[in-house]
Amino acid sequence: MNPYLDIVLRSVVVYFFMVIVLRVFGKKELSQLNTADVILILLISNSGQNAMVGNNSSLEGGLVAALVLFTFNHILKKVMYKSKTFNDLVQDKPLILIHDGKIDFKALTKLEISSNELDEVIREHGEENYKAVRLAMMEIDGNISIISGDKNLKQTHCKRKIHKLVGNSNN
Repeated sequence: MNPYLDIVLRSVVVYFFMVIVLRVFGKKELSQLNTADVILILLISNSGQNAMVGNNSSLEGGLVAALVLFTFNHILKKVMYKSKTFNDLVQDKPLILIHDGKIDFKALTKLEISSNELDEVIREHGEENYKAVRLAMMEIDGNISIISGDKNLKQTHCKRKIHKLVGNSNN
């Protein structure tokens, strides 16, 4: 087989494997960036590279693999944009965590978000407690958006992503 065709096929398989794994492990896993997660990302990228290019460590091989990844990412985004069914298969939906000061404990349990984590995010958005929150949503990118206030609605979006608290007994 042509060595570059081999790289193309390997790259496509690795790309789809990563999409499936990220879908299975969920958006909260994407938002966790502690030391262990950074190490995991580095190791995955190294093993992914090895799986894509095999023994070919040439510049051309690396460029072919990168081009395939960019191309398939572009195609995947276009297909997701055009097909709601495919988009729903690949991406999770946003979930309501708090509505009018009432916490949805089923959603928190499903996402494995502790009360301490939720309290932390609420404070980061400038609110004292959940009762002041009109709407809190776990977005598809793993961030939590909060809308608060009475007459003068105030929306904040915290760029810091939530992380699992290590050793927390409230999980």
